[in-house]
Amino acid sequence: MMTTKELTKKDILLEKLKEIDFSNEPIFYQNLRKKALTELENLDLPTGKTEYWKYTRLGKIINNSYQIGTDTNLSINQFLIPDLDANVLVLVNGIYNKSLSKIIDQDSINVHSLGESKEKEVLIKNYYNRYTSNKNEIFLAINNAFHSNGICIYTKKNAIATKPYHIVNVTTGHKTITQSRNLFIAQPNSSIKIIESFVNVNGSENFINNVSEIYVGENAQLEYNKIQDKKENNYSISTEQVYQCANSNFTINTATFNGALVRNNLTIKVDGNNCETNLNGLYLGKNKDHIDNHTIVDHKKPYCNSNEIYKGILDNDSVGVFNGKVYVRQDAQITNAFQQNNNLLLSDNASVNSKPELEIYADDVKCSHGSTIGQMDDEAIFYLQSRGLSRKSAMNLMINAFAKDTLSKISIEALATYIEDKIEERFGN
Repeated sequence: MMTTKELTKKDILLEKLKEIDFSNEPIFYQNLRKKALTELENLDLPTGKTEYWKYTRLGKIINNSYQIGTDTNLSINQFLIPDLDANVLVLVNGIYNKSLSKIIDQDSINVHSLGESKEKEVLIKNYYNRYTSNKNEIFLAINNAFHSNGICIYTKKNAIATKPYHIVNVTTGHKTITQSRNLFIAQPNSSIKIIESFVNVNGSENFINNVSEIYVGENAQLEYNKIQDKKENNYSISTEQVYQCANSNFTINTATFNGALVRNNLTIKVDGNNCETNLNGLYLGKNKDHIDNHTIVDHKKPYCNSNEIYKGILDNDSVGVFNGKVYVRQDAQITNAFQQNNNLLLSDNASVNSKPELEIYADDVKCSHGSTIGQMDDEAIFYLQSRGLSRKSAMNLMINAFAKDTLSKISIEALATYIEDKIEERFGN
């Protein structure tokens, strides 16, 4: 048996997770966990020499030892979106809380906790862990092995969701570790809108490692909105693995407002003709926040469009990272792929590392990418002040104008208003 001194940082990070008993799960899922554990044995935590994590040091996360969070009843009113008529599903420390949730049943859509859905193996067995295994990514492997619970939404063929589904993912306590996991399945010709809010109460230095698997069937439409609003002394690693079939439409909107360390890993595999893919991100850094967005769009088939716009507004000593990669495979002719990352620095001490990339193997395509990093335009601020605005109001107006087009793909009006209000709250009078 190893002594404390002999334990590696990986051992310490996983110590409490290894105590969780998953023996009540169906054998199929137990075997997937064992496979992930085997994979995990051969993976090391990223260092400064790991290219994929080059600009994000993980010391804040991996130098801690954590406890397992428990379910508890609490008020979620402060996390609900005003004027939003939606189904509400609540996770507390990765555990589904039925008493805090509110779902109006719709026959064509199955909504359960992930644990309940595993018991109904017929529905999800062909989708679960299909796109998240053998990725050589340690935090994905950790979630594969130790995820607690999450939400499974299965939209049947031709189903149109009458209301959005709002998942409120809450962490509590001090130095708790949470491994939540979602599975969203949109069968052919279906349409659904999902919002997930990541928040925390009553604690600090919590670490959530969340994974969402998203399957968008033929002619299906799925919109996923991710709102990261944890207090600034908490840590998050979030992974979305998306698979698109022919003629499908997938949109993801990510708004990050806080976080001592936030890392978003998004991979979209576009594996059908005539797909539409939209990625929009807005990240607001302050104090010593570190917000990192890594995206991959992999075009495998022809006649597809992808549009990606990420914008950062960074203040104080905050750091932003953007690394976006678009692959256009040899068979993906007639592909239009657009990628843009723009950053606004409000402080001399704020910084950003931006690296948009294209890797193209087809010859009949229209692809472009770009990146900008700048500060507030003093002349424009002076002009607005000459029209009667205070300096702070002028800055707020310019910041809102800068951020606005990242919100254009949000089709839920109450959510778009909520995000606009959050921006106003951060930078307004």
